[in-house]
Amino acid sequence: MPNWLKLIISLILPQVAGGTGAYFTITSIESWYQTINKPSFNPPGWLFGPVWTTLYLLMGIACYLIWKSDHPQKKPLLILYFTQLGLNALWSPAFFGMESPILGLVVIIPLWILIFLSVKKFKLINAWASWLMIPYLAWVSFATVLNFSIWWLN
Repeated sequence: MPNWLKLIISLILPQVAGGTGAYFTITSIESWYQTINKPSFNPPGWLFGPVWTTLYLLMGIACYLIWKSDHPQKKPLLILYFTQLGLNALWSPAFFGMESPILGLVVIIPLWILIFLSVKKFKLINAWASWLMIPYLAWVSFATVLNFSIWWLN
């Protein structure tokens, strides 16, 4: 497969995962989410779209950098990447779709672990790929604390 096609696929797939999550988020944000208790550090709703769009772009570039390499560990790392992307896509249906902060935690904790492992292991193939995943890890760390706080408060 040519690298330009790998790049396009790498950039599109995270946005598709995000779009799936956005569907569940939008339908719930106007009803259930407005009625629950949230911590004082809950960001404004308008922030999530631009942050996630940027993170998905960075993740896509990181995926591409791994995918285009000839490293022998490329395949297991892509499996790791796509597994965490799958968990990422499941979080919104769990948290917003099921209106369940506890199910959100069940998804986001292993998601955080897989992102951490991606950051660590991507460095073996491409340091830039690893660095591009760090903002995602930071945001999901914050989201985990936020998810826990919402569960605790409700």
